[in-house]
Amino acid sequence: MEVICILLRCALGAAIACAWQREKAWQQRHQRLCSLLGLRGDPADIGRQAAEIQRQLKELGDEAGLRKQFEGLLNEIRQGVAVVDKNLRIRYANPAVGRLFDRPSIQRDQALLDAIQDHQVVDAVRQALAEGRRTVIQFRHLRGDSSGGCHYLAEASPLAFSATQGAWLMVHDITDQVQTEQIRKDFVANASHELRTPLTIIQGYIETLRDGLISDPESANHCLSVMDKHGQRLLRIIEDMLTISRLEAAEAHLNIEPFNLQSCVQDAIDQLSPMHKGRQVSFLLDFPANNGTLFGDRFYWNQIFANLLENAIKENPGRDLVVRVAASWEGELCTIRLSDKGVGIPTHDIPFVFKRFFRGHKHHGQAIKGTGLGLSIVRRAVEAHGGTISLRSTPGTETLFTIQVPARHPGKPFSGTQPAPADPPSAGDAEDTKEGMPAS
Repeated sequence: MEVICILLRCALGAAIACAWQREKAWQQRHQRLCSLLGLRGDPADIGRQAAEIQRQLKELGDEAGLRKQFEGLLNEIRQGVAVVDKNLRIRYANPAVGRLFDRPSIQRDQALLDAIQDHQVVDAVRQALAEGRRTVIQFRHLRGDSSGGCHYLAEASPLAFSATQGAWLMVHDITDQVQTEQIRKDFVANASHELRTPLTIIQGYIETLRDGLISDPESANHCLSVMDKHGQRLLRIIEDMLTISRLEAAEAHLNIEPFNLQSCVQDAIDQLSPMHKGRQVSFLLDFPANNGTLFGDRFYWNQIFANLLENAIKENPGRDLVVRVAASWEGELCTIRLSDKGVGIPTHDIPFVFKRFFRGHKHHGQAIKGTGLGLSIVRRAVEAHGGTISLRSTPGTETLFTIQVPARHPGKPFSGTQPAPADPPSAGDAEDTKEGMPAS
């Protein structure tokens, strides 16, 4: 019996020793796990610490979601946005940066200079980092195409986070604003000349007549004729300005009615007869047998054809010219083509010819007069009728304007009073100073 008790005690001691070893091993594993998770080794506090870690992980997930949402918004804007570190290596760049600088893709950790290949921008970012303040520059970025480059405004500033050393960069495309401002300056100069020249001539003849320096009726009639011609020219310039203002402000009241399209073109040709009289200018009209019927405001269509034909005549001085006008109908769509085989329009001018006050062919010097409103009026009038106009030109070969417009007005005809017809242009538009003052 004693032997059995001794054996039981030994077995119990062995079991207790085994359990203690197992508990010790479990505690060691627990300590290692807590160390890896950043928890304190107090088992009673594990639940609270685990809940805290779960909360922090959720916050990190929310921050990642917000960051992705913010980057998604930056990817949609037209401005180029980039973030660089203190070594000018890109940490983030939206797709607009690549578009603005003609780069197919911009990679993270890429050097800013390698990514955009423009020293002006890199120098602006470097200056912002060095001086610790916002830097703004305006510069011209040359492209590989024939557009002549783009005008950009770049802003750079150090990051506001003290723990992060770097800078943000934003690039705006201001090409349209720069071109508009240049066109405005050109218009002020052109309009001043266009208005001042006839006024000066009229004033000169008035002073001559008032001083009694002309006594014979023939010379007096010549003075009155010249004054009348330049007065008509002033009225036409003012009428063009008012017309483009009405069309662009959507204040034009269209008097929609059916009219004969070929007859409208012929009226425009007759209106321009003083310009092409005595020159080798011929007009070829290609219309259906019934001459074609179009629904629209004939007053504005007369201006459309007068401006297109006048443009062809004025841009080809001193040479034989053939102008062809053709029209065709396909269902409810009317297509009008006006072409000539003159000097043409340079490729780099084509994107701007329909803009207000733009005047191309500067190589003509002062031979070509005008405020640059004619083709802008054409485009606005065509668009007012629900149509489109396009231009294709090969210098020295052909210049082709194509108008596509609904044969019938798609909506309810507008009501309103049709403006009075514009005064026909005079030959003085192309030679404003050839009339000599009568000898005293």
